[in-house]
Amino acid sequence: LVSVAVRLLGVRKVRFTGRLLMGPRVSGVSVVDRRIAGVGARVYRPSQQPVATVVYFHGGGWVVGDLDTHDGVCRSLAQATGAVVIATDYRLAPEHAFPAAYDDARAVTQAVITQSAALGLPTGPVAVAGDSAGGNLAAAVALHAREHGWPLRAQLLIYPVLDAAAESASYQRFASGYFLTRESMRYYIGSYLPQPADRARPEASPLRAASLSGVAPALVITAEADVLRDEALAYVAALRRDGVAVQHIDAAGMLHGFFNLQSLHTPRAVLQQAAQWLSESLA
Repeated sequence: LVSVAVRLLGVRKVRFTGRLLMGPRVSGVSVVDRRIAGVGARVYRPSQQPVATVVYFHGGGWVVGDLDTHDGVCRSLAQATGAVVIATDYRLAPEHAFPAAYDDARAVTQAVITQSAALGLPTGPVAVAGDSAGGNLAAAVALHAREHGWPLRAQLLIYPVLDAAAESASYQRFASGYFLTRESMRYYIGSYLPQPADRARPEASPLRAASLSGVAPALVITAEADVLRDEALAYVAALRRDGVAVQHIDAAGMLHGFFNLQSLHTPRAVLQQAAQWLSESLA
């Protein structure tokens, strides 16, 4: 079941004919496509009166994925948190290399924070969230928010890319046979970051930031068998070292991409934990 699902998650325009794998579509969430700061977005509004907003960046190595691939996750987060969730349709590589995706993520987040009333959004707290490459964008936006004094309340990082060097021990340990391969990640990094000098910039590799002090509190979720696991563990350690409140969930037995598989027990349970943390952070 999982092997079929992960193959589906790797294509550029996924047409999910097998809804069983992603879980049933949640009810009680209204969905509207629009543009925010000139960037395509999908706004998920729960039935209860929301007071906070989560800006979500989808995974896919900055190369694949779109609003549809993560529609189920965003619906579930909106329902479970009671917050508006805004999925961002950022530009994809290789047609749009770094910093295009980062610029789009930053622009949408800034608009949500500074123009919420004009956009018809809650005027309360704002968090960022994302998985894989989207987790990279969320962490990079959190660093930018610290530098520019944006009142970002929280960051949810789901098996994020945090170091474009792609040289950690987990890259060796899980190089192949665990869905996301070392070769695939190197292709994605090369597509998004074709200039090697850019890969050490904190906007591309948040783990390379000189200090993480003052960034928004974080929840970092890792999969046990994932090439990205060790850099996420290093980020958790760096956040703690720099005095940032951080929690960590390590999903035992899971592969990269598991968060989308909401028909399975562990992904559902982890999403509920993440939603609970977001709800408490945004209260």
